[in-house]
Amino acid sequence: MREKGLSGAEFRAPYASDPAQSRGRLFDEPESRTRSLYQRDRDRIIHSGAFRRLQYKTQVFVYHEGDHYRTRLTHSLEVAQIARSLSRVLMIDEDLAEALALAHDLGHPPFGHAGEEGLQKVMAPYGGFDHNGQALRLVTHLEARYAGFDGLNLTWETLEGLAKHNGPLIAAKGQTDRLPWAVADYAVQQDLELHTQPGIEAQIAAVADDIAYNTHDVDDGLRAGLFTVDDLADLPLLGPVIGEVSANYKDLDQSRLIHETTRRMIDRMVNDLLTETRARLDVAKPGSAQEIRALPQPVVAMSDEMMASNKVLKGFLFERMYRHYRVNRMTSKARRVVSELFGLFLSDPGCLPSSWRSRAEALEDTARARLVVDYIAGMTDRYALDEHRRLFDLYE
Repeated sequence: MREKGLSGAEFRAPYASDPAQSRGRLFDEPESRTRSLYQRDRDRIIHSGAFRRLQYKTQVFVYHEGDHYRTRLTHSLEVAQIARSLSRVLMIDEDLAEALALAHDLGHPPFGHAGEEGLQKVMAPYGGFDHNGQALRLVTHLEARYAGFDGLNLTWETLEGLAKHNGPLIAAKGQTDRLPWAVADYAVQQDLELHTQPGIEAQIAAVADDIAYNTHDVDDGLRAGLFTVDDLADLPLLGPVIGEVSANYKDLDQSRLIHETTRRMIDRMVNDLLTETRARLDVAKPGSAQEIRALPQPVVAMSDEMMASNKVLKGFLFERMYRHYRVNRMTSKARRVVSELFGLFLSDPGCLPSSWRSRAEALEDTARARLVVDYIAGMTDRYALDEHRRLFDLYE
């Protein structure tokens, strides 16, 4: 029996997820006396092998290109900080929002978007590849740590938020043809209500991801020299912020100017988000977490003006950063690495480590391809490069 007061219900909005009212875990197990269910979910995510590997999985730059650029791990920590701060102001469950923020990128393969594009291409004949589906697969199946079950045995609310934090995945209950195969595979085992909106904590984690992503890509792009502060001067949101910093601090060095700009960006987006979300909550007047899920649109959102500014920023980053020739060269290499590893392991599973080889050799076609992609998607940038060199360099 857990100690009283762990749910913190007295400090909770009526539409927040309440661990005391959780739908529980797929596999029954004794709960902690000192931690709520969502605190325990967060802790299991932090202690997972998949979470540790995020340290050497990159966003845009590959790990050897510099120590100061974001990795999936540092990005996830930044998302968690923003999500937790927003949750505290809105009086919803901070621990659930943090758990979802920390877990949202677990399914990403090595080499950021380049690695994902490579796996999507080679997996097209076998059901495709989706990093959100892969994250769900990791926490429900691939993390083999506990004696009584596969995966981490997270609560229903955490699994639901992880699967659909970006919104409903299907239009109607029971529809499966539009689902990523990994999500459809798990939906047979447990109904995550994939046709409804996610809970408010998952919505917070999703928008916190956008806030962190935009600001740290500006930071990384400036530090990498892919564009300059002057290039940003005409962009909405960024231009006024840069002007404000420059006016208040004359002759500020580049590093401090970048930091002052990005932290003000976060502040403005967070405050805009809070204003818009409160307005939507005032209109919807949800009385429970389930009423949040039943709404026709998310309650957590930025204003139309801020969304328009972010769209302009994303367009700028796409042209000046994600398609910069230096990034394109590494992207091309990354796609080639994951494609060649996939082709070799699929055609010759004897090249897989013994624990994976025995399972792969017993499978055929689609099942083998999905096992191979499980192995590759779990690699870090460093391990994928080393494995590729070991397997394709005749002198290695």
